[in-house]
Amino acid sequence: MSAVIRYTTRDGDRWDLIAYKHYGNALLIDGLMAANPHLPLAEEFESGLTVFVPVLNAKPQSNQAAMPPWMR
Repeated sequence: MSAVIRYTTRDGDRWDLIAYKHYGNALLIDGLMAANPHLPLAEEFESGLTVFVPVLNAKPQSNQAAMPPWMR
């Protein structure tokens, strides 16, 4: 198994916000979702849920143009 970081959600956390916080790229949610089948497919999470964040070998570069407008 690859290395993972355990992150505990706060009210209002979303897949894209967690990806941005840990990877610097809000679009890298696929790996997060695959590593967390126990979490609901919700728009926002309640606080206290455990999210397993796979550690990437190299941190991807943030591409401002590819990010959602609210994250620029």
